[in-house]
Amino acid sequence: MKDVVIYGGTAAGIAAGIQAARMNKSVVIVEPGMHIGGLTTGGLGATDIGNKAAIGGIAREFYRRIKKHYEDPANWKWQEPGEDEAGEDAMWTFEPSTALKILKDMLDDAGVTVVRGEHLDRQTGVKMDGTRILSITMESGITIHGRMFIDATYEGDLMAAAGVSFHVGREAGAVYGESLNGVRTAQAKFHQFKRGVSPYVIRGDPGSGLLPGIDAFGPGAEGSGDKRVQAYCFRMCLTDHPVNRIAFHKPENYDERNYELLFRNFEAGETGFPWINSPMPNRKTDTNNRFGFSTDFIGQNYDYPKATHEERAGIFRKHLEYQQGLMWTLANHDRIPKQISSEVRRWGACRDEFAENGGWPGQLYVREARRMVSDRVMTQRHCQGEVIAENPVGLAAYTMDSHHVQRYVDTEGCVCNEGDVEVGGFPPYPVAYRSIVPRESECTNLAVPVCLAASHIAYGSIRMEPVFMVLGQSAATAVCQAIDQETSLQSIDCRCLRNKLLADGQKLEWQA
Repeated sequence: MKDVVIYGGTAAGIAAGIQAARMNKSVVIVEPGMHIGGLTTGGLGATDIGNKAAIGGIAREFYRRIKKHYEDPANWKWQEPGEDEAGEDAMWTFEPSTALKILKDMLDDAGVTVVRGEHLDRQTGVKMDGTRILSITMESGITIHGRMFIDATYEGDLMAAAGVSFHVGREAGAVYGESLNGVRTAQAKFHQFKRGVSPYVIRGDPGSGLLPGIDAFGPGAEGSGDKRVQAYCFRMCLTDHPVNRIAFHKPENYDERNYELLFRNFEAGETGFPWINSPMPNRKTDTNNRFGFSTDFIGQNYDYPKATHEERAGIFRKHLEYQQGLMWTLANHDRIPKQISSEVRRWGACRDEFAENGGWPGQLYVREARRMVSDRVMTQRHCQGEVIAENPVGLAAYTMDSHHVQRYVDTEGCVCNEGDVEVGGFPPYPVAYRSIVPRESECTNLAVPVCLAASHIAYGSIRMEPVFMVLGQSAATAVCQAIDQETSLQSIDCRCLRNKLLADGQKLEWQA
């Protein structure tokens, strides 16, 4: 039996494992896939945080190690060493391979065991005694007994299998008194199509049917809730170095119809470059979605949160084929403006990143899946400081940020995107302890630092990799103290928790 069993080898799960080991507990991390580190090692090298001073503990230790790595000139293979960020003790941009190396080193230093490729049996694999998890069994038949458990997956599979309440999709604005949740067509001003783009197979002819990716039932009543999930993509690591570059290729299942809206958007007057290239060390990038038609595969992930792992593999594959096809199209199709295609052809995947996948990430950017519903749900009011979360376990600091959720036909017969929200202007704010533990009536020995209790719009602010690492460490601290105090997670001494978090360098309150 292990003291702490962590399901999910994301950066949050790794931080949790390291913290539990440092608190002298036996610990194992079970990762359902083969990739560890989640998005932190999966291409998201341009760290989203909002205010770096809000990050402490093991997360900051990781970013300090990043800085130390790049202080060695030997680690600059494809360009001259970059300049240090003025006054920073940490570095916030990095190559995926560097992040993976450092997280592996940190796991080795802490003596944490990671088991890969083991999927939880979500039907019968969670054995409970009342409100306590006794063990979890994998589809392979392996059973792991534990005293405390942490669900650090992006999907919340252990949480759901343990019978913990959760929500998928957007709540109606009225549920938590939020002005940014639910369907918000008027809010969706960014990453939008040019006016006049026809959604129909034959332009202007509704009888010809809709082009791929357009929701025939959208958009829904303004402010209403739905089961739609904000779009996923791959955060590509690209390079323009000729020696290290892999040219974009045309996937076997390429379907030109998937890009008809892209062509029409350019023909309607779009002139912008359809992705964001954030520079990383060694002439590499973290590449993300931009404008009305880009790397986000809008509307194609609604089933993902509750899908089986085989079904998720199919969704993963479709996202990969879409994005590979998009990049080939942008580089080679004769309906792409020449100034765009010539620039795209300068770029390609990296030979020395994700080599096992031909330069493509093995981690899909699951921006949001299940979200727990517990005694304290973080909402827009917490983000904007109208309500202050009690017993904080970390700070969040990013804009309330949702990518688009759907494509629909407006009243003028034009295609539109809906779901994008980008509202900031507030300082870092605390995340409540009760938002990372279930209701006591549901489960007393499980912490959930990634699929925490937050509304759709609040989750859009909290869902940043450094914050997940912070919450992972705090969750591990709580479960270790619950073991020591021989009590449930809901009944631990929160003063003791606070003191330990502060002693370990966590930031719990914001002082401007």
